[in-house]
Amino acid sequence: MQSLPTGAARIAAVVGQPIHHSLSPFLHNAWLRDLKLNGVYAAFGPKDERGFDRLILSCRSNGIKGLNITAPFKEQALSLADTVAASARVCGSANLLTFDDDGQIHAQSTDGHGLVRSFELQAPGCDLRAGPVVIMGAGGASRAAVAAMLDAGAPEVRIVNRTLARAEDLVFAFPGDKVTAFELTQVDRAFRGAVAVINAASGGPLPLFDALDTAATIMDMTYRPLRTNWLTAAAERGLATVDGLNMLIEQARPSFEAFYGAAPNPAFDIRALALTYLGEA
Repeated sequence: MQSLPTGAARIAAVVGQPIHHSLSPFLHNAWLRDLKLNGVYAAFGPKDERGFDRLILSCRSNGIKGLNITAPFKEQALSLADTVAASARVCGSANLLTFDDDGQIHAQSTDGHGLVRSFELQAPGCDLRAGPVVIMGAGGASRAAVAAMLDAGAPEVRIVNRTLARAEDLVFAFPGDKVTAFELTQVDRAFRGAVAVINAASGGPLPLFDALDTAATIMDMTYRPLRTNWLTAAAERGLATVDGLNMLIEQARPSFEAFYGAAPNPAFDIRALALTYLGEA
């Protein structure tokens, strides 16, 4: 690719595999239209790690301002960066890469910001500092969630995973004794006293929420479908719920500003627009 001429549209993109389902192009291009900015936001789907490497090498010199990174390339993105923000270092992955004019790559993570903001917006009565927070799953999304909850002041974070060893690996990534691991068969014990449960796992059985206090909040990172089986079951039990759409939107806001030099208009109701787009209005 050739470098962009001065005054050309700023270009950014989301990268993942698969990528066709991503709502990020819809969000960023809606913000661009609202602000009347000269910019483009695309989607790239490299086939494998080698393809991702080639894409990043190309982006160092082709004028692209930055990339949002999603599965399965977040850890690889971190390894390719020249500088790493603390937000990405503690997560062990990056969902945001920006490129200097000289080709230097800077890695950040906005996932934790998006997660905490989603609670603030949809469950303002949930005090994450008031008791343990449970994270379901032990993958990359879970590590970012643990980091965010600790940063938000959670006194304890409990990781529940089908395989205990993988949950324990995640515990070892965080010094101190605030993070503990549980097998899926111990989920009732992990739920006791929890103020929030965050589902960062894909698939798996739906747990019973009987061990939770009725004041607990249930969050699912998935936004397609918006009302997952998790959230439906939680709502039927009278628990507060947080869906994955606000997390996606709020992690995208700082990315947009990094790419295009302007923050999205807070008065622009991007969630309502996204709900219509998703057929969830």
